[in-house]
Amino acid sequence: MKFAIIKERKNPPDRRVVFSPEKFAETKTKFPQGEFKVEASNIRVFPDHQYKNKGFKVTNDVSDCDVLIGVKEVPIKNLIPNKKYFFFSHTIKKQPYNRKLLKAILEKNIELYDHETIVNNEGFRLIGFGRYAGLVGAYNGFRALGLRDNLFNLPKVETLADLDAVKAELDKIELPNIKIVLSGTGKVAQGAKEILDHLNIKQVSDALYLTTKFTEPVYCMVDVMEYNKRKDGKVGDKAEFYADPTDYESNFMPYAKVSDFFIAGHFYGNNAPFLFTREDAKNPEFKINLVSDISCDIDGPIASTIRASTIADPFYGYDAQTESEVAFNAANAITVMAVDNLPCELPKDASEGFGEMFLEHVIPAFFNNDADGILERAKITENGKLTERFAYLQDYVDDLE
Repeated sequence: MKFAIIKERKNPPDRRVVFSPEKFAETKTKFPQGEFKVEASNIRVFPDHQYKNKGFKVTNDVSDCDVLIGVKEVPIKNLIPNKKYFFFSHTIKKQPYNRKLLKAILEKNIELYDHETIVNNEGFRLIGFGRYAGLVGAYNGFRALGLRDNLFNLPKVETLADLDAVKAELDKIELPNIKIVLSGTGKVAQGAKEILDHLNIKQVSDALYLTTKFTEPVYCMVDVMEYNKRKDGKVGDKAEFYADPTDYESNFMPYAKVSDFFIAGHFYGNNAPFLFTREDAKNPEFKINLVSDISCDIDGPIASTIRASTIADPFYGYDAQTESEVAFNAANAITVMAVDNLPCELPKDASEGFGEMFLEHVIPAFFNNDADGILERAKITENGKLTERFAYLQDYVDDLE
């Protein structure tokens, strides 16, 4: 079995990679029966010579390899037929902009494994960049606060070497007395929590958060059963909510009335209630004036997220009364950070963390006959057809004509 790290070709360039040189070398040591190559790249966060120094062949031609491993979508013209590919395809939610890509993958008899579909028996994702999205998203929120209110001037994450440098910048700032609500409990939310804890912001219970005025910055972490409630007033059940959220409505407004800064680190499922609507944001009691929307669902559960922002220009303002975009520091506006590719700002740390997960969960499956069913569950296409698990995408593929 021959494996290759492939060059990222999507624009704008993404400097991340699935394996750092150190982690790829560890992979080679653990699985000596495999062959491992690296496609040359001039944009990767780890330069080619670092892979060469670890004994890897770095080449412009990896067409002799069986398994090609990347991060972002591979342009159609660069897809090599009859191979196994790993990358974020952005097709499993029937994203219209990648319909042609999935059709081409089928036509070229490619076995596609999407990083998002690598899950355990219970359906929980095993690998991803979530922690790094949370880390950068929370930092960017504080950066927006400093710039908007002329409190401090944090540099962009992309100008810093690594996570240690990010945290060192945070050590230099002093926060005003604000209340922060963080939604979610998964990897994204835990990444954001890491930043809040590094800043020594006290975490308080939701009961205390909702009823108390503090003289120092505090934050509250809320899960899906805190910011949603049953419409009939009965006690909610998380499993029931995930199975069918139609009997639930938002319970976010109590938090919105007492919070200054909202960090959205939750996962939003189809048909779930919006956390706050455009009407909610117009309510005179709605107090939030800064949103770091790491989840970044456009025109979705966070009314102020009307578009994704970019690493180059990460902030904009949302005027609740006119429901329109304004300057990020406009009077009475909600300042919004809604960058949708946050881990790209921390490519070294994100790549190192991703490689650890990929080595732990994915590579062994190629050498143990997929004992845990990792590959079988993750496989989207095989023999020019969608696998049974992903047959729901057939109408998406057929709609191309």
